[in-house]
Amino acid sequence: MDPLEVEQMQGLLIRGYGHLNAARFTLLAIREPARTKAWLKEMASRLPNGAAKPDRQAVHLAFTHGGLQKLGLAPAALDGFGREFREGMTTGHRQRLLGDYGDSAPPNWQWGGPVNPEFDLLFLEYAADQTALGELSAEHERRFPDAGLIPVHQLPTRFLAQPKEHFGFRDGVSQPRLAGWKEPDTPENTVEPGEFILGYRNEYGEYPESPRVPPREDPGNVLPVSRPDPAGKDFGRNGTYLVFRQLEQDVSLFWQFMREKTRDPDGHPDYPAMVRLAAKMMGRWPGGAPLTTSPAWDDPARESENDFGYRTHDAHGYGCPIGAHVRRSNPRDAVSEDPENSVAVAKRHRLLRRGRLYGNPLVESMRPEEMATAERDGEPRGLHFICLNANLGRQFEFVQHTWLNNPKFGGLYDEPDPVVGNHHPTDALTGTFTAQREPVRKRTTEVPRFVRVIGGAYFFVPSIPAVEYLANLP
Repeated sequence: MDPLEVEQMQGLLIRGYGHLNAARFTLLAIREPARTKAWLKEMASRLPNGAAKPDRQAVHLAFTHGGLQKLGLAPAALDGFGREFREGMTTGHRQRLLGDYGDSAPPNWQWGGPVNPEFDLLFLEYAADQTALGELSAEHERRFPDAGLIPVHQLPTRFLAQPKEHFGFRDGVSQPRLAGWKEPDTPENTVEPGEFILGYRNEYGEYPESPRVPPREDPGNVLPVSRPDPAGKDFGRNGTYLVFRQLEQDVSLFWQFMREKTRDPDGHPDYPAMVRLAAKMMGRWPGGAPLTTSPAWDDPARESENDFGYRTHDAHGYGCPIGAHVRRSNPRDAVSEDPENSVAVAKRHRLLRRGRLYGNPLVESMRPEEMATAERDGEPRGLHFICLNANLGRQFEFVQHTWLNNPKFGGLYDEPDPVVGNHHPTDALTGTFTAQREPVRKRTTEVPRFVRVIGGAYFFVPSIPAVEYLANLP
């Protein structure tokens, strides 16, 4: 295995900065490339690498394909990026693949859509608290004009004391572990680095496609030699693709729907049944316990449990339904009837998540009973979904199209993901969810859309040497 060159990577590839509670993301447009390149030269020395763990502040950079073109990256290198990155997230083909219809259609987005202002760069800021973030943001905002950069859109985040997303479920439980980096996880959850980082072998034993430049175009000898093609210099090595999707969550609708669908025969709310239905749709209890190993109750001792298989422990979906969100996101050993082969297949479609919440919680307690009875406040809230992968088509887009939005997933009849799934424009506006059980399955109908996309784009996170290379381009 090629050793991980963590000192060459931007730190975001190695850690999600969970210890830095405050964050803000800014979309920037490049107006004067020469000034931007001078700014990049200084920024390259300030980017935390993968070996560092900043205790107060951190900043990172990611670029659109158009942004790299503005900076003067050679056409051969630009053509070496994956097709998905070159085309962007909003083409008609991508819209069909990702299920971006109706309210989630790109023309309705707040940023990144065809009617929104263009941007070239994503500036990610992380800090220990809001005070430190304010200091960091103020410093860089003062420098943007001299760097030839114009802020296009700002995306604030919200830290919650409880490790939960806005629907009230524990988040971040099932992250893959990079092989060769610190202590390995279980074999099923330890993934080859080439699935997430360019320049390393992936689960196929191959190097992912990576943009390269001829040695003559790297006179400063900044870039490393390409491992699969020693005749070229590898611009992509130690970099990754970043998917950003702003997902707005209708928390009131989610819990009110669960409450209405689980009323007792007398018409009274049945809150335990309400939570059970929501957990069935999610695949874990609000506290984090997986339904596969804790089907009857939200066992706090299992809140972080991740060492289990669906086919091995719950083949028929009596615990975690086949169409549940987490089972679709990572089917583990249940892709096919062969558990070992299924694990191998699933590991080729994993994602490193780096998302952050935005907006205030509907209720501070995050208790389902209180969220179900709270008045709709009209405030925006949701998730800045951010993930890293080495192949946008085989990883992010595959998961979105083949697993999450696929109405036939796992042998189901007509059921997209009940939590984040989008319905095809020619179908009804609501869907169906089935909880398998003996002797009779339980089907919930008229499931509305709880999540909509309001912005998104594909970016590339270059290595620190690649940022230096961009800064030195003529």
